Amino acid sequence: MHIGEMVADAERTGLPSFSFEYFPPKTAQGVQNLYDRMERMDHFGPKFIDITWGAGGRIAELTCEMVVQAQTYLGLETCMHLTCTDMGEEKVNDALKKAYKAGCTNILALRGDPPREKEKWEATEGGFRYARDLVAHIREKYGSHFNIGVAGYPEGCDDNKDEEQLLDHLKEKVDMGASFIVTQMFYDVDNFLSWVDKVRARGITIPILPGIMPIATYASFLRRANHMNCKIPEAWLAALEPVKNDDVAVREIGKTLVADMCRKIVAHGIPHLHFYTMNLAQATRMVLEELDWMPSANRPLKQPLPWKQSLGFGRRDEDVRPIFWRNRNKSYVLRTQDWDEFPNGRWGDSRSPAFGELDAYGVGLTGTNEQNRKKWGEPQSIKDIANLFTRYLNKEIEYLPWSEAPVASEAELIKDDLLDLNRRGLITVNSQPAVNGVKSTHPIHGWGPSNGYVYQKAYLELLVPPELFPEILRRIHDHPDLTYYAVTKSGDLKTNAPSDGPNAVTWGVFPGKEIVQPTIVESISFLAWKDEAFQLGVDWARCYEADSPSRLVIQKMMDTWYLVNIVNNDFHQPRTIFEVLNGLEVPGLEKVPVPEPHTNGAHPTNGVSESIPSVEASTTPQ
Repeated sequence: MHIGEMVADAERTGLPSFSFEYFPPKTAQGVQNLYDRMERMDHFGPKFIDITWGAGGRIAELTCEMVVQAQTYLGLETCMHLTCTDMGEEKVNDALKKAYKAGCTNILALRGDPPREKEKWEATEGGFRYARDLVAHIREKYGSHFNIGVAGYPEGCDDNKDEEQLLDHLKEKVDMGASFIVTQMFYDVDNFLSWVDKVRARGITIPILPGIMPIATYASFLRRANHMNCKIPEAWLAALEPVKNDDVAVREIGKTLVADMCRKIVAHGIPHLHFYTMNLAQATRMVLEELDWMPSANRPLKQPLPWKQSLGFGRRDEDVRPIFWRNRNKSYVLRTQDWDEFPNGRWGDSRSPAFGELDAYGVGLTGTNEQNRKKWGEPQSIKDIANLFTRYLNKEIEYLPWSEAPVASEAELIKDDLLDLNRRGLITVNSQPAVNGVKSTHPIHGWGPSNGYVYQKAYLELLVPPELFPEILRRIHDHPDLTYYAVTKSGDLKTNAPSDGPNAVTWGVFPGKEIVQPTIVESISFLAWKDEAFQLGVDWARCYEADSPSRLVIQKMMDTWYLVNIVNNDFHQPRTIFEVLNGLEVPGLEKVPVPEPHTNGAHPTNGVSESIPSVEASTTPQ
């Protein structure tokens, strides 16, 4: 989506919008940490993010890689910075091609700063001297595909303080095809608003996105303002100076000062603000909270579908997915990235487009063995594993081997049921509550266009030991509205589904549209998910030493337990799917496995015992 359209939408609805800027970190771990933060900060509700350009070498490549990651795997609308510094035409074209293939539709075209080793900016041989030349080149090569942003300088720039000349240059960039303006940071709001009026007087009508720098600490506030030659109002210094050594107080006062500035900007008719986050969340979040712009019942976080769309090339129209990857969105995108087309309107025959292999980076368990042991401890029994899942449901930990995102808000509806199942040793991997026609603007369950209604069937996916499996099947068969798929790691599939076709478990009814069915359950994709789900468990087991109780108990689960999904096709009955499991408890919850004695020096495969004596299933009266 073009940034111009986002700003127009904010003007039309009267709801101000905002965006975030990030820069490429210097280390691989820093990059991964930033991806996690970008994903979390997306829940603040930004319309888009942008990623700065690191001139030259690896940092420039990293900008392109981060755009691909953000667009394709995180589903974040991304604007890529592109500068003229150290960039010949061939390098510029390569960067633009990568952005285009990533599904990116917005570019911020800048001249750029001189490299650190040079005092004065010089054009690269065969490159571009001015941002206007870069704008013209992008427009010539890609037509209207990209919205092109350019920089605006309310207080001048490093090598030019002539306001009239800078306005002339801005008009030239607009005449070459610029679509929007992003300004340098500022704190003097009166000067900024005066500058806006001068820009408009030049006949420049494209959107202006003011650059907002939140205040994190007094030292960083002064350092950044001095670096950008940014005027600080005396009233701000008077408010901050007395508490300059108290970071908490600085942030509290700073959020009020910045939020008041933002209100004046919006009141002047500018509906979109661009926050320079410095790759940090807290100071930006505090300003948004002060403005009351964070998602809430009065300002719901709108999403077109109940799952996060990929914005990669060719995927924007994708609107149907299996529910199994609900908590592993990036993995699903990776495993389907080579498909020639993506489901739109209905789920086709999944036998044709094969799911990608499990050895692709990002599909398996992430993190080192040490990191994962630190995250999840060293469970020694089924009860310990169940406790890990209850901690996840209680939001005491953010991730599980099968969940790369925190527990969803809608889980609150069935939280007590899920906690009860896990306490009895039935490990819940995935779930959704039944929803019977709530408004599409509902702050938790809503998705899609306004004035619609959305529905869900109750869904439950869990790991079940072989001792309880026959009893669970018997109970399911006593309820004709329940359908299930169950499979072991070795591929022993059982089901009572009437056909191989898809079963819609979420759908929406909207004015002027056919019924939308974005989430389904079906057999072929479940088998593909089965491979991944059990492999994640095996990867987790291998985080521990061979013959350790942790390795043995997790591996035993993966080798012998069933992965079961249950759908209640009567969405009017939200409780049935849990009632059918009442009274069932996994035997030997607190049993700690021990390795089998080695015979003649032989060692169990991978340090895992081939057989641990089973205990009879235990049930309590219903």
